[in-house]
Amino acid sequence: MARDLNSSGPAAESRPTPAPGRWAALAVLCASLLLVAMDATILNVALPSLIDDMRPTAVQQLWIIDIYGLVLGGLLVTSGAVSDRFGRKRLFLIGFVLFGLASVVAATAATPAQLIAGRVLLGIGGAMVMPSTLSLIRSVFTDPRERTLAIGIWAAVAGAGAAVGPLVGGLLVESHGWSAAFWVNVPVVVVTVVAGVRLLPEFRSAGNGPLDWPGAALSVVGVIALAWGIKHVAKGGLAVGDLAILALGLLLLAVFTRRQLTLAEPLLDVRLFTRRAFTAAALAIFLAMLAIGAALFLMSLWLQYVHGYSPFGAGLRTLPAAGAMLVGSLITPWLMERCGVRAVMALGLGGLIVGFLVLALSPEPTPYGVVAVVFVALGLGDGLAVTASAAVLVSAVPAERAGQAGAVSETAYELGIGLGVALLGSLHASAYAGHMDGRPTGARESIGGAVETAETLGGAAGTRLLDAARAAFESALTTTAYVSVGIVTAVAVLVVWLVPRGFRASGGH
Repeated sequence: MARDLNSSGPAAESRPTPAPGRWAALAVLCASLLLVAMDATILNVALPSLIDDMRPTAVQQLWIIDIYGLVLGGLLVTSGAVSDRFGRKRLFLIGFVLFGLASVVAATAATPAQLIAGRVLLGIGGAMVMPSTLSLIRSVFTDPRERTLAIGIWAAVAGAGAAVGPLVGGLLVESHGWSAAFWVNVPVVVVTVVAGVRLLPEFRSAGNGPLDWPGAALSVVGVIALAWGIKHVAKGGLAVGDLAILALGLLLLAVFTRRQLTLAEPLLDVRLFTRRAFTAAALAIFLAMLAIGAALFLMSLWLQYVHGYSPFGAGLRTLPAAGAMLVGSLITPWLMERCGVRAVMALGLGGLIVGFLVLALSPEPTPYGVVAVVFVALGLGDGLAVTASAAVLVSAVPAERAGQAGAVSETAYELGIGLGVALLGSLHASAYAGHMDGRPTGARESIGGAVETAETLGGAAGTRLLDAARAAFESALTTTAYVSVGIVTAVAVLVVWLVPRGFRASGGH
C-alpha cells in the first residue's frame, strides 16, 4: 500500500510559506559540515610528516587517524536526542565552539597522546554539530522537493569534505607543517559561529520528556566498545581482552535496544529499523563511507610512500574522488524522482564494487591512471548512495524527532569512515607485515617504518628494503581490494533487497 513518509510529521510540516533565509541557513550548516567532514580525512596525507616529527607507533598512527570518527560516532545518538530536546541551534553553536578549542589542543600537541586527546575532543564537538545540520535542514525546508535538493547539497558537501581533506591537508602540510591541518579550523569556526548566531533559527521539541541518561551511557560505551573490538580483532589479535570488549559492546547495544523499546520517549526510536527502507539507508551510508574512508587513507599513503609524491601532490591526485562525489550527490535528486530510491542505491553501491574490482585486478605496480578510475567509481557511488539514503532517513521521521534521523545518518557516516580505516586498514597492515616477514621489526610494522629503517641502513641494503616495502604495500593493497569487493557486494545485495520495489523517499511506496 502506498505510504507517504512525510505525512508522519505534525501540521507544521505543511506550512504554506517556506522559512525565510533558509538558503542562507543552509550555507552556514554546510560550512560547518565541510570542516567536520574534512577532519575525518585531512590527516591522511599529513601522516608521513607527523610520523617524522612525533615518531608514533603503528597503533598510535591508526588511533590518530580514526579515533575522531569513532568518538564522534559513539556520541551521535545522544547528541541527536539532546538537540531535539534542548535546541538544535544551541547544541550546534556550543559544539562548534568546542570544535575550535579542540583544534588548538591538537595543533599544539607535542606528543602522540596529546594529539589523540585533541582528536577525541574534536570528535565530541563534531558529534554536537553533525546531527544538528541534518535536523535543521529537516525543520527549515518544509517543502519535500526543496528538502531533497537541500539534502543533495548537504551530502555533496559532506562527501566533498571527506574527499578534499587530503588535498587541503597536503597543501597546509607542505607550507606550514602538520599542525596547520588543525589551525585552519579556528578562523572558520569563528566566522561560522558568528553567522550561525544571526542566521540559524532555533528548533526544539516541546513534547519530549527528560533525556534517557542511562540509555545515553549504554549507547556511547556500546558503540565505542564495539568499534574498539572490531578494530583489534581485525588487526589479527584474538586476545581475550579484545574479544571481551567486542562482546561487551554487542551486549550493551542489545541492552540499549531493549531499553528503548520500553520507553515512551526513547533516546532513539529503534522501531524505525523495522522499516526495511530505513535500515537499508543506514546500511548504505555506512558501507559507502567505509569504502571511501579506507580508500582515501590507503591510497594517500600509497601515493606518498610508493610513488613518492609530496603531501600536496598526493592530495591533488585524490581530487577525482571529490569531483565524482560532488556530481553524484547533485544528480541524485533528479535520478530519484525519475528512477526511485532502489535504482539509485543499486547504482551507487554498484559503483563501489566496480571501484574496488578495478583496483584488485590492476597490474602491480599499479599506475596512477587506474587509481584515478578507482577514485571516480568510488566517489560517484558514494555520492549517489549517501544522498539517496539521507533523503530516506530524513523522510522517515516527524519533524520533532529530526535529530534522531540526523543521528542515525551521521553515526553510519562516521562509523563507516572510522571502521573503514580500522577494519580495512588493519587488514592491509596485516597483509603488508606478512609480505615483509624476515625484515627488521620497524619495517614490518608499516611502510613509514620501512622508510625510516631504509634511511638508517643506507646504501644498497636500504634500497633493497625500500623496494621490498613498496612491493609489499602494493600486494597488500590488492588483497585488501579483493576482500573489499566481497564485503561491499554482500552488503549491497542486502541493501537493494531491503528497499521495496517502487519506494520513493518523498512519495511513498
